[in-house]
Amino acid sequence: MTPFRVYYLSAESAKSSLHFGVGVGTKNFKKAVDRNKVKRLTRESYRLQKIALQEKLEIKNIQLSLFFVYTAKEIPGYKVVYKKIGAILKKINIILDAKK
Repeated sequence: MTPFRVYYLSAESAKSSLHFGVGVGTKNFKKAVDRNKVKRLTRESYRLQKIALQEKLEIKNIQLSLFFVYTAKEIPGYKVVYKKIGAILKKINIILDAKK
């Protein structure tokens, strides 16, 4: 989902865990301050919305690694990032439901 590209890897495991990372390219944002701002917004939005995903992983004993790459060329507002991260996590929940 724009403005994020999401990579994920899931595996069945005896112990559930959730790993998360975020990247912002230097091609679109030359200043580290701008890259860090986008990362902070993304991490905070993810932190507030990951609870449902964690519960599903614990129930199904799945290990999941997520990596978000921000691809747009402008710095987003917090509301936009929060909305997009929420939509992505819902889609991942649906994928995990279909998996088993």
